[in-house]
Amino acid sequence: MIKNYWNKGAKQKRITIFIGLLLLILLFFFRDDYQPILLFFRKYIFVILLSAVVLVLGLRKFRKTASTGGRLGILGVLIVFFGLLYFLGWNQGLYDYMKTYNVFNSLNKVEIDELPLTQNERIQPLRNIFSMANESVGETKDVSLPHLVRIGTENKWTMAIQPSEKYIMQRISDNTEEVFAVSSTTPFPRFSNENRIPVTFSIGESLKFSRNTYNAVVQRFNPWMLFNYEPSDTFYMKNDDGEWVEVVSLIKWKGFFFPYPTFGGVMIIESGEHDFNDYLERITIGKGTFVSPDQIKNYKFLQKQNTLAESVSQLQAESLKFLGGFSDPLPWNMETAVKIPVMPKDQNQQPYVTDFDFAGSNSDAYSGLYHWFGLEPVGDERTSLSYSVFVPADGTDRLYYYDHATKKQGYAGVSAMPLKVKESRKEYDWNASTPVEFRPYIKDIAGRKRMFFLGTISSISATNSQQFDGAATPDLVLIDSEYRDVIWIDVKHPSSWDETVYNQLNEAWRASEGIGYYYQEQPKDQDLMQLQIDSLKTIPKIDENAEMIDELQRQIDSLKALREKAIN
Repeated sequence: MIKNYWNKGAKQKRITIFIGLLLLILLFFFRDDYQPILLFFRKYIFVILLSAVVLVLGLRKFRKTASTGGRLGILGVLIVFFGLLYFLGWNQGLYDYMKTYNVFNSLNKVEIDELPLTQNERIQPLRNIFSMANESVGETKDVSLPHLVRIGTENKWTMAIQPSEKYIMQRISDNTEEVFAVSSTTPFPRFSNENRIPVTFSIGESLKFSRNTYNAVVQRFNPWMLFNYEPSDTFYMKNDDGEWVEVVSLIKWKGFFFPYPTFGGVMIIESGEHDFNDYLERITIGKGTFVSPDQIKNYKFLQKQNTLAESVSQLQAESLKFLGGFSDPLPWNMETAVKIPVMPKDQNQQPYVTDFDFAGSNSDAYSGLYHWFGLEPVGDERTSLSYSVFVPADGTDRLYYYDHATKKQGYAGVSAMPLKVKESRKEYDWNASTPVEFRPYIKDIAGRKRMFFLGTISSISATNSQQFDGAATPDLVLIDSEYRDVIWIDVKHPSSWDETVYNQLNEAWRASEGIGYYYQEQPKDQDLMQLQIDSLKTIPKIDENAEMIDELQRQIDSLKALREKAIN
């Protein structure tokens, strides 16, 4: 048809060339709009090709068949094929099952024999931080979802103060001009003064058109990356020069049969207002510096950092259900199959980004930020802790896991914690408050490593289930995953937590494990001196001649009595 139109004359040729060039320009400038379609074909390429082949062969056979019965048979076969494809692939989750199995086979899995210690415990859960940050901004501003990142030697919650999605004009004309950076280890998060940092990003998550983070990153992709990469979580952190940057985690899709997502590196977007040259660059080739996973070692601020997309680590952790074999997660087996427990009431779901100390372990794991998962058996009524999974948050090609089930430790899992906390304080109004985000707390206490879960008591809005509030000094609890006891701790004195745990559980540990005595303070020199002084005050002095004096006194008294008789 196009050829016939081309041959009609010079005018038609000019129109054809013009339309062709216009289509090429539109394809070039609007690639961020149609890229999700390319990704869809990439993710389901095997199923699409298989369906296309079956459909083409079926229709060809249908056209060549003369009899009505034969044609109806072919249509029936096609209907059964596509019906089974939908029922098994989507309805029963067979496609996701195979995708997760591919993830499992691609993982560099390392089983560890000893749990790492936790360090730099974060006090407030993510939803509390998000709610308190929104309380500190104006009507036309929004706060991006907080992420725990490393700033220098500290772990901080960082989020952008950006134009609100409710106001289109601000999203078109304004920049992101401030960033919150709040310490994760303090019980008193402050969203003002030094924690509200003035920094300008002309590319942001809530901005419109070419200034939107997603659009700018996709425009930066080359044609091959358009089919294989997609932007994910956005983080705000300082680079090696101490400047604030926007780091976008990338997901890379691998494989032909049932493609699966992996860590694809990051795109770094620098801060600052952009001029006209930057505008031209943004609308043509996008903005950002692509850093592949192999190049992260060249950027110190990206090492031991939190840059991994949570959707990737979730699928990696879930894939451990295949440790018992390909068929073990099937409904008639499930001997070792595990799941990521889902926490109720719109809480922050796993992973919980936690700072772990692997020093002294027999693995090559670094000490820093990890995505932690507590995997549990598949059944809803089973809440034991089967595996602790540690996924390096900087995208390092490793996955470390500790097998609690094989060691028969009998630890309680995350989903068992809320009821234990509620049972320990029946006087609470648990309809208005709830214990949330039970992250691991692993410490050397009373002679060995012990695993607890650290939870925060949050109040939930009656009108908005996404709005949590832990206040500036929330109530904290530690639950012993082995003994199931709940210890309420003082949020203002973290240095006393271990001793508080010991004071509550030491007798149970002593009876069960035969441990010795710990946290016994040795008396100081001044204490000994004071003890001696006090003894002198309380112990009476003993006179060795007391009996002789008493005897002589009695004799004197007798003589006085005889003398008085003689006088009378």
